[in-house]
Amino acid sequence: MKIRKFFAGTCRDALRQIREEIGPDAVVLSNRSVANGVEIVALAEEDLDALAGGDMPTHRPRPRPAQPIQPAAAAPVAVAGLTASAHDAAAASAFAQSMMGELQSMRGLLEEQVAGLVWNDKQRRSPAQGEILRTLLAAGFSAQLGRALLEHLPEGSDRDAGLDWVKNALKRNLPVMPNEDELMERGGVYALMGPTGVGKTTTTAKLAARCVMRHGAEKLALLTTDSYRIGGHEQLRIYGKILGVTVHAVKDATDLRLALTELRNKHMVLIDTVGMSQRDRTVPEQVAMLCGAETPVQRLLLLNATSHGDTLNEVVHAYRSASAEGGSDLAGCILTKLDETTNLGSVLDTVIRHRLPVHYVSTGQRVPENLHVADRQFLIDTALSAPVTGSPFVPAEEDLMAVVRGVDPNYSGLFAPAQPSGEACFG
Repeated sequence: MKIRKFFAGTCRDALRQIREEIGPDAVVLSNRSVANGVEIVALAEEDLDALAGGDMPTHRPRPRPAQPIQPAAAAPVAVAGLTASAHDAAAASAFAQSMMGELQSMRGLLEEQVAGLVWNDKQRRSPAQGEILRTLLAAGFSAQLGRALLEHLPEGSDRDAGLDWVKNALKRNLPVMPNEDELMERGGVYALMGPTGVGKTTTTAKLAARCVMRHGAEKLALLTTDSYRIGGHEQLRIYGKILGVTVHAVKDATDLRLALTELRNKHMVLIDTVGMSQRDRTVPEQVAMLCGAETPVQRLLLLNATSHGDTLNEVVHAYRSASAEGGSDLAGCILTKLDETTNLGSVLDTVIRHRLPVHYVSTGQRVPENLHVADRQFLIDTALSAPVTGSPFVPAEEDLMAVVRGVDPNYSGLFAPAQPSGEACFG
Protein backbone atom coordinates (compact mmCIF):
# COMPACT_ATOMS: atom_id res chain seq x y z
CA MET A 1 0.00 0.00 0.00
CA LYS A 2 1.38 3.38 -1.03
CA ILE A 3 0.46 6.31 1.18
CA ARG A 4 2.35 9.29 -0.19
CA LYS A 5 2.85 12.95 0.59
CA PHE A 6 2.90 15.55 -2.13
CA PHE A 7 4.27 19.08 -1.77
CA ALA A 8 3.51 21.95 -4.15
CA GLY A 9 3.04 25.69 -4.20
CA THR A 10 -0.74 25.50 -4.91
CA CYS A 11 -3.51 22.96 -4.52
CA ARG A 12 -3.84 22.74 -8.27
CA ASP A 13 -0.18 21.78 -8.73
CA ALA A 14 -0.36 19.21 -5.93
CA LEU A 15 -3.48 17.60 -7.41
CA ARG A 16 -1.80 17.47 -10.80
CA GLN A 17 1.14 15.58 -9.25
CA ILE A 18 -1.25 13.12 -7.57
CA ARG A 19 -3.09 12.51 -10.82
CA GLU A 20 0.16 11.90 -12.71
CA GLU A 21 1.81 9.62 -10.14
CA ILE A 22 -1.12 7.70 -8.58
CA GLY A 23 -3.87 8.13 -11.14
CA PRO A 24 -7.25 9.84 -11.56
CA ASP A 25 -8.85 7.61 -8.87
CA ALA A 26 -6.50 8.72 -6.11
CA VAL A 27 -8.04 9.40 -2.67
CA VAL A 28 -6.95 12.43 -0.64
CA LEU A 29 -6.56 11.58 3.05
CA SER A 30 -5.48 14.94 4.42
CA ASN A 31 -3.99 18.27 3.51
CA ARG A 32 -2.37 21.15 5.33
CA SER A 33 -0.58 24.39 4.64
CA VAL A 34 3.20 24.39 4.87
CA ALA A 35 5.84 27.06 4.59
CA ASN A 36 6.12 27.06 0.80
CA GLY A 37 2.64 25.87 -0.18
CA VAL A 38 0.52 22.84 0.66
CA GLU A 39 1.09 19.23 1.71
CA ILE A 40 -1.44 16.59 0.57
CA VAL A 41 -1.47 12.96 1.70
CA ALA A 42 -3.05 10.56 -0.81
CA LEU A 43 -3.20 6.90 -1.84
CA ALA A 44 -4.70 4.79 -4.59
CA GLU A 45 -8.37 3.79 -4.37
CA GLU A 46 -7.57 0.04 -4.22
CA ASP A 47 -5.25 0.63 -1.28
CA LEU A 48 -8.04 2.50 0.51
CA ASP A 49 -10.32 -0.54 -0.03
CA ALA A 50 -7.65 -2.78 1.46
CA LEU A 51 -7.27 -0.42 4.39
CA ALA A 52 -11.03 -0.44 5.02
CA GLY A 53 -11.13 -4.27 4.82
CA GLY A 54 -8.33 -4.75 7.31
CA ASP A 55 -5.71 -5.85 4.77
CA MET A 56 -2.91 -3.87 6.41
CA PRO A 57 0.81 -4.47 5.97
CA THR A 58 2.42 -6.37 8.85
CA HIS A 59 5.06 -3.71 9.29
CA ARG A 60 2.61 -0.84 9.85
CA PRO A 61 3.43 1.25 12.92
CA ARG A 62 1.55 0.47 16.13
CA PRO A 63 -1.04 3.10 17.00
CA ARG A 64 -0.31 5.29 19.96
CA PRO A 65 -2.55 4.95 23.04
CA ALA A 66 -5.51 7.25 22.93
CA GLN A 67 -4.92 10.46 24.84
CA PRO A 68 -7.64 11.81 27.11
CA ILE A 69 -9.59 14.63 25.51
CA GLN A 70 -8.93 17.95 27.20
CA PRO A 71 -11.92 20.18 27.90
CA ALA A 72 -10.84 22.75 25.27
CA ALA A 73 -9.99 20.19 22.60
CA ALA A 74 -12.18 19.76 19.55
CA ALA A 75 -13.97 16.49 18.88
CA PRO A 76 -12.27 14.05 16.44
CA VAL A 77 -13.36 14.27 12.81
CA ALA A 78 -13.64 11.26 10.48
CA VAL A 79 -11.83 11.87 7.17
CA ALA A 80 -11.82 9.13 4.50
CA GLY A 81 -12.28 6.38 7.10
CA LEU A 82 -9.53 7.66 9.40
CA THR A 83 -9.71 9.74 12.58
CA ALA A 84 -8.31 13.24 12.12
CA SER A 85 -7.61 15.92 14.66
CA ALA A 86 -9.27 19.33 14.76
CA HIS A 87 -6.15 20.67 13.03
CA ASP A 88 -6.72 18.26 10.15
CA ALA A 89 -10.37 19.33 9.96
CA ALA A 90 -9.38 22.98 9.77
CA ALA A 91 -6.84 22.13 7.08
CA ALA A 92 -9.50 20.21 5.16
CA SER A 93 -11.83 23.22 5.36
CA ALA A 94 -9.10 25.53 4.09
CA PHE A 95 -8.37 23.08 1.29
CA ALA A 96 -12.05 22.98 0.33
CA GLN A 97 -12.25 26.77 0.23
CA SER A 98 -9.09 26.92 -1.86
CA MET A 99 -10.52 24.35 -4.26
CA MET A 100 -13.76 26.31 -4.56
CA GLY A 101 -11.79 29.42 -5.43
CA GLU A 102 -9.84 27.53 -8.08
CA LEU A 103 -13.03 26.06 -9.53
CA GLN A 104 -14.73 29.47 -9.66
CA SER A 105 -11.69 30.90 -11.40
CA MET A 106 -11.75 28.08 -13.95
CA ARG A 107 -15.49 28.56 -14.43
CA GLY A 108 -14.97 32.25 -15.13
CA LEU A 109 -12.32 31.47 -17.72
CA LEU A 110 -14.57 28.89 -19.36
CA GLU A 111 -17.54 31.29 -19.43
CA GLU A 112 -15.38 33.96 -21.01
CA GLN A 113 -14.08 31.56 -23.65
CA VAL A 114 -17.58 30.22 -24.39
CA ALA A 115 -18.95 33.77 -24.62
CA GLY A 116 -16.18 34.60 -27.05
CA LEU A 117 -16.93 31.57 -29.20
CA VAL A 118 -20.68 32.32 -29.19
CA TRP A 119 -20.10 35.98 -30.02
CA ASN A 120 -17.68 35.12 -32.84
CA ASP A 121 -20.18 32.63 -34.23
CA LYS A 122 -22.97 35.21 -34.11
CA GLN A 123 -20.73 37.79 -35.75
CA ARG A 124 -19.94 35.34 -38.52
CA ARG A 125 -23.63 34.57 -39.12
CA SER A 126 -24.85 38.15 -38.58
CA PRO A 127 -22.09 40.77 -38.93
CA ALA A 128 -24.59 43.56 -38.20
CA GLN A 129 -24.87 42.51 -34.54
CA GLY A 130 -21.68 44.33 -33.61
CA GLU A 131 -22.91 47.57 -35.19
CA ILE A 132 -26.30 47.26 -33.49
CA LEU A 133 -24.69 46.62 -30.09
CA ARG A 134 -22.42 49.64 -30.48
CA THR A 135 -25.45 51.77 -31.39
CA LEU A 136 -27.22 50.66 -28.21
CA LEU A 137 -24.17 51.33 -26.05
CA ALA A 138 -23.71 54.77 -27.64
CA ALA A 139 -27.34 55.55 -26.79
CA GLY A 140 -26.66 54.76 -23.13
CA PHE A 141 -28.35 51.37 -22.91
CA SER A 142 -26.58 48.78 -20.76
CA ALA A 143 -24.58 45.90 -22.20
CA GLN A 144 -27.00 43.53 -20.43
CA LEU A 145 -29.99 44.97 -22.27
CA GLY A 146 -28.03 44.87 -25.54
CA ARG A 147 -27.24 41.20 -25.00
CA ALA A 148 -30.90 40.45 -24.18
CA LEU A 149 -31.97 42.11 -27.45
CA LEU A 150 -29.37 40.29 -29.54
CA GLU A 151 -30.55 36.97 -28.08
CA HIS A 152 -33.82 37.42 -30.01
CA LEU A 153 -32.57 39.31 -33.07
CA PRO A 154 -33.82 37.52 -36.23
CA GLU A 155 -31.15 35.53 -38.03
CA GLY A 156 -29.53 37.18 -41.03
CA SER A 157 -30.75 40.71 -40.25
CA ASP A 158 -28.69 43.49 -41.79
CA ARG A 159 -28.01 46.69 -39.87
CA ASP A 160 -31.12 48.60 -40.97
CA ALA A 161 -33.51 45.67 -40.55
CA GLY A 162 -31.90 44.79 -37.21
CA LEU A 163 -32.23 48.35 -35.90
CA ASP A 164 -35.88 48.46 -36.96
CA TRP A 165 -36.49 45.23 -35.05
CA VAL A 166 -34.64 46.61 -32.00
CA LYS A 167 -36.73 49.81 -32.06
CA ASN A 168 -39.96 47.82 -32.19
CA ALA A 169 -38.82 45.52 -29.38
CA LEU A 170 -37.92 48.50 -27.19
CA LYS A 171 -41.23 50.21 -27.98
CA ARG A 172 -43.20 47.10 -26.98
CA ASN A 173 -41.41 46.91 -23.66
CA LEU A 174 -41.24 50.60 -22.72
CA PRO A 175 -44.11 51.19 -20.27
CA VAL A 176 -45.90 54.53 -20.61
CA MET A 177 -49.08 56.12 -19.26
CA PRO A 178 -51.86 54.76 -21.47
CA ASN A 179 -54.03 57.88 -21.55
CA GLU A 180 -53.59 61.38 -20.07
CA ASP A 181 -57.30 62.15 -20.50
CA GLU A 182 -58.14 59.27 -18.20
CA LEU A 183 -55.68 60.53 -15.57
CA MET A 184 -56.99 64.09 -15.72
CA GLU A 185 -60.63 63.00 -15.60
CA ARG A 186 -60.00 60.62 -12.72
CA GLY A 187 -58.12 63.21 -10.67
CA GLY A 188 -56.93 62.35 -7.16
CA VAL A 189 -53.90 63.15 -5.05
CA TYR A 190 -50.44 62.90 -6.62
CA ALA A 191 -47.09 63.34 -4.85
CA LEU A 192 -43.95 64.07 -6.87
CA MET A 193 -40.88 62.49 -5.28
CA GLY A 194 -37.20 62.19 -6.09
CA PRO A 195 -33.64 63.26 -5.28
CA THR A 196 -32.61 66.87 -4.87
CA GLY A 197 -32.37 68.99 -8.01
CA VAL A 198 -34.40 66.66 -10.20
CA GLY A 199 -37.02 69.36 -10.91
CA LYS A 200 -39.96 68.47 -8.66
CA THR A 201 -41.21 72.02 -8.03
CA THR A 202 -41.07 73.08 -11.67
CA THR A 203 -42.72 69.84 -12.78
CA THR A 204 -45.44 70.29 -10.15
CA ALA A 205 -46.16 73.73 -11.60
CA LYS A 206 -46.31 72.30 -15.13
CA LEU A 207 -48.78 69.60 -14.10
CA ALA A 208 -50.81 72.21 -12.23
CA ALA A 209 -51.04 74.36 -15.36
CA ARG A 210 -52.27 71.38 -17.42
CA CYS A 211 -54.94 70.66 -14.82
CA VAL A 212 -56.04 74.33 -14.62
CA MET A 213 -56.43 74.47 -18.40
CA ARG A 214 -58.80 71.47 -18.25
CA HIS A 215 -60.77 71.97 -15.04
CA GLY A 216 -60.10 75.50 -13.81
CA ALA A 217 -58.09 76.82 -10.87
CA GLU A 218 -60.86 76.19 -8.32
CA LYS A 219 -60.60 72.42 -8.90
CA LEU A 220 -56.90 72.21 -8.02
CA ALA A 221 -54.85 72.60 -4.83
CA LEU A 222 -51.10 72.52 -4.27
CA LEU A 223 -49.29 71.21 -1.19
CA THR A 224 -45.61 71.38 -0.32
CA THR A 225 -43.64 69.46 2.30
CA ASP A 226 -40.41 71.33 1.52
CA SER A 227 -39.59 73.17 4.73
CA TYR A 228 -35.85 72.56 4.49
CA ARG A 229 -34.70 74.73 1.59
CA ILE A 230 -34.53 78.47 2.09
CA GLY A 231 -37.55 79.77 0.20
CA GLY A 232 -38.53 76.19 -0.61
CA HIS A 233 -42.28 76.87 -0.81
CA GLU A 234 -41.95 80.43 -2.06
CA GLN A 235 -41.19 79.22 -5.57
CA LEU A 236 -44.33 77.09 -5.59
CA ARG A 237 -46.36 79.96 -4.08
CA ILE A 238 -45.29 82.18 -6.99
CA TYR A 239 -46.45 79.56 -9.49
CA GLY A 240 -49.69 79.15 -7.53
CA LYS A 241 -50.33 82.90 -7.55
CA ILE A 242 -49.83 83.02 -11.33
CA LEU A 243 -52.27 80.12 -11.81
CA GLY A 244 -54.73 81.34 -9.18
CA VAL A 245 -54.28 78.18 -7.10
CA THR A 246 -53.98 78.03 -3.31
CA VAL A 247 -50.71 76.58 -1.94
CA HIS A 248 -50.63 74.90 1.49
CA ALA A 249 -47.50 73.98 3.47
CA VAL A 250 -47.50 70.82 5.61
CA LYS A 251 -44.85 69.78 8.11
CA ASP A 252 -45.78 66.27 9.19
CA ALA A 253 -48.25 63.42 8.78
CA THR A 254 -50.87 65.12 10.96
CA ASP A 255 -50.72 68.31 8.89
CA LEU A 256 -51.01 66.26 5.72
CA ARG A 257 -54.09 64.37 6.91
CA LEU A 258 -55.82 67.57 7.97
CA ALA A 259 -54.95 69.34 4.71
CA LEU A 260 -56.19 66.48 2.54
CA THR A 261 -59.40 66.29 4.56
CA GLU A 262 -60.03 70.00 4.01
CA LEU A 263 -59.26 69.64 0.28
CA ARG A 264 -61.35 66.52 -0.30
CA ASN A 265 -63.67 68.44 -2.67
CA LYS A 266 -60.83 69.36 -5.01
CA HIS A 267 -60.64 67.41 -8.26
CA MET A 268 -56.84 67.12 -8.09
CA VAL A 269 -54.24 67.79 -5.41
CA LEU A 270 -50.53 67.91 -6.28
CA ILE A 271 -47.91 67.50 -3.55
CA ASP A 272 -44.40 68.87 -4.04
CA THR A 273 -42.21 66.86 -1.65
CA VAL A 274 -38.82 67.74 -0.22
CA GLY A 275 -35.88 66.47 -2.29
CA MET A 276 -34.02 63.58 -0.68
CA SER A 277 -30.98 61.63 -1.80
CA GLN A 278 -31.70 57.98 -2.46
CA ARG A 279 -29.20 57.25 0.31
CA ASP A 280 -31.00 59.42 2.86
CA ARG A 281 -32.27 57.26 5.72
CA THR A 282 -35.40 59.39 6.06
CA VAL A 283 -36.75 58.40 2.64
CA PRO A 284 -38.91 55.63 4.20
CA GLU A 285 -40.29 58.18 6.67
CA GLN A 286 -41.37 60.47 3.84
CA VAL A 287 -43.04 57.58 2.01
CA ALA A 288 -44.74 56.43 5.23
CA MET A 289 -46.10 59.95 5.79
CA LEU A 290 -47.67 59.99 2.30
CA CYS A 291 -49.02 56.45 2.57
CA GLY A 292 -50.33 57.06 6.09
CA ALA A 293 -52.81 59.70 4.97
CA GLU A 294 -56.45 58.64 5.01
CA THR A 295 -56.78 59.83 1.41
CA PRO A 296 -54.96 57.60 -1.14
CA VAL A 297 -51.82 59.28 -2.49
CA GLN A 298 -50.33 58.15 -5.80
CA ARG A 299 -46.59 58.70 -5.95
CA LEU A 300 -44.69 59.62 -9.10
CA LEU A 301 -40.90 59.27 -9.04
CA LEU A 302 -38.91 61.88 -10.98
CA LEU A 303 -35.82 60.52 -12.77
CA ASN A 304 -33.03 62.76 -14.05
CA ALA A 305 -32.28 61.73 -17.66
CA THR A 306 -28.71 63.04 -17.34
CA SER A 307 -27.83 60.61 -14.53
CA HIS A 308 -25.74 57.47 -14.94
CA GLY A 309 -27.64 54.20 -15.19
CA ASP A 310 -26.27 52.89 -11.88
CA THR A 311 -27.45 56.05 -10.11
CA LEU A 312 -30.93 55.76 -11.62
CA ASN A 313 -31.10 52.11 -10.68
CA GLU A 314 -30.17 53.00 -7.10
CA VAL A 315 -32.84 55.73 -6.98
CA VAL A 316 -35.60 53.35 -8.10
CA HIS A 317 -34.45 50.65 -5.68
CA ALA A 318 -34.39 53.11 -2.77
CA TYR A 319 -37.86 54.54 -3.37
CA ARG A 320 -39.32 51.13 -4.20
CA SER A 321 -37.87 49.60 -1.02
CA ALA A 322 -39.33 52.48 0.97
CA SER A 323 -42.66 51.84 -0.77
CA ALA A 324 -42.57 48.19 0.27
CA GLU A 325 -42.16 49.27 3.89
CA GLY A 326 -44.65 52.12 3.82
CA GLY A 327 -47.49 51.09 1.52
CA SER A 328 -48.40 50.80 -2.15
CA ASP A 329 -45.90 50.79 -5.00
CA LEU A 330 -44.93 53.77 -7.15
CA ALA A 331 -47.65 54.75 -9.63
CA GLY A 332 -45.09 55.65 -12.29
CA CYS A 333 -42.35 58.12 -13.13
CA ILE A 334 -41.62 61.41 -14.90
CA LEU A 335 -38.40 61.87 -16.87
CA THR A 336 -36.78 65.29 -16.45
CA LYS A 337 -33.93 67.21 -18.09
CA LEU A 338 -34.28 65.53 -21.48
CA ASP A 339 -32.97 68.73 -23.02
CA GLU A 340 -29.69 68.33 -21.11
CA THR A 341 -28.89 64.67 -21.73
CA THR A 342 -26.66 63.20 -24.42
CA ASN A 343 -27.59 59.56 -23.80
CA LEU A 344 -31.27 58.95 -23.17
CA GLY A 345 -30.80 55.17 -23.13
CA SER A 346 -29.76 54.98 -19.47
CA VAL A 347 -33.07 56.25 -18.12
CA LEU A 348 -35.10 54.22 -20.65
CA ASP A 349 -33.10 51.12 -19.70
CA THR A 350 -33.99 51.78 -16.05
CA VAL A 351 -37.74 52.09 -16.60
CA ILE A 352 -37.77 49.00 -18.84
CA ARG A 353 -35.89 46.97 -16.24
CA HIS A 354 -38.17 48.06 -13.40
CA ARG A 355 -41.42 48.14 -15.44
CA LEU A 356 -42.06 51.68 -14.21
CA PRO A 357 -44.61 53.48 -16.44
CA VAL A 358 -43.47 56.86 -17.80
CA HIS A 359 -46.23 59.46 -17.43
CA TYR A 360 -44.55 62.64 -18.68
CA VAL A 361 -41.21 63.93 -19.93
CA SER A 362 -39.78 67.36 -19.19
CA THR A 363 -37.68 69.11 -21.83
CA GLY A 364 -36.90 72.46 -20.22
CA GLN A 365 -37.82 75.08 -17.60
CA ARG A 366 -40.74 76.76 -19.37
CA VAL A 367 -44.10 76.30 -17.65
CA PRO A 368 -46.18 74.59 -18.95
CA GLU A 369 -44.79 74.27 -22.49
CA ASN A 370 -41.87 71.97 -21.63
CA LEU A 371 -43.93 69.09 -20.22
CA HIS A 372 -45.14 66.42 -22.65
CA VAL A 373 -47.02 63.15 -22.42
CA ALA A 374 -44.59 60.25 -22.80
CA ASP A 375 -44.48 58.91 -26.35
CA ARG A 376 -42.71 55.60 -27.05
CA GLN A 377 -41.76 56.38 -30.63
CA PHE A 378 -40.26 59.76 -29.74
CA LEU A 379 -38.26 58.39 -26.80
CA ILE A 380 -36.80 55.40 -28.67
CA ASP A 381 -35.97 57.38 -31.81
CA THR A 382 -34.34 60.12 -29.77
CA ALA A 383 -32.27 57.62 -27.79
CA LEU A 384 -31.00 55.72 -30.84
CA SER A 385 -30.07 58.88 -32.69
CA ALA A 386 -26.96 59.33 -30.50
CA PRO A 387 -23.74 59.30 -32.59
CA VAL A 388 -21.73 56.08 -32.40
CA THR A 389 -18.37 57.39 -33.62
CA GLY A 390 -16.21 59.92 -31.84
CA SER A 391 -17.24 58.99 -28.29
CA PRO A 392 -14.51 57.72 -25.94
CA PHE A 393 -17.17 55.81 -23.98
CA VAL A 394 -18.33 53.56 -26.83
CA PRO A 395 -16.24 50.35 -27.13
CA ALA A 396 -14.49 49.53 -30.38
CA GLU A 397 -15.57 46.52 -32.45
CA GLU A 398 -12.78 44.32 -31.04
CA ASP A 399 -13.84 45.12 -27.46
CA LEU A 400 -17.48 44.10 -27.80
CA MET A 401 -17.00 40.47 -26.74
CA ALA A 402 -15.96 41.60 -23.26
CA VAL A 403 -19.28 43.39 -22.65
CA VAL A 404 -21.76 40.71 -23.73
CA ARG A 405 -21.22 38.04 -21.07
CA GLY A 406 -24.44 36.88 -19.44
CA VAL A 407 -27.95 38.30 -19.39
CA ASP A 408 -29.42 40.14 -16.39
CA PRO A 409 -32.36 38.08 -15.02
CA ASN A 410 -34.40 41.32 -14.85
CA TYR A 411 -34.59 41.15 -18.65
CA SER A 412 -35.79 37.54 -18.65
CA GLY A 413 -38.72 37.21 -21.02
CA LEU A 414 -38.29 40.65 -22.55
CA PHE A 415 -37.74 41.31 -26.25
CA ALA A 416 -39.30 38.03 -27.39
CA PRO A 417 -41.22 38.26 -30.66
CA ALA A 418 -44.37 40.37 -30.43
CA GLN A 419 -47.51 38.63 -29.20
CA PRO A 420 -50.41 38.29 -31.66
CA SER A 421 -52.39 40.83 -29.65
CA GLY A 422 -49.63 43.40 -30.19
CA GLU A 423 -49.26 43.97 -26.46
CA ALA A 424 -45.90 44.50 -24.77
CA CYS A 425 -43.91 41.45 -23.73
CA PHE A 426 -43.12 41.71 -20.04
CA GLY A 427 -42.28 38.10 -19.32
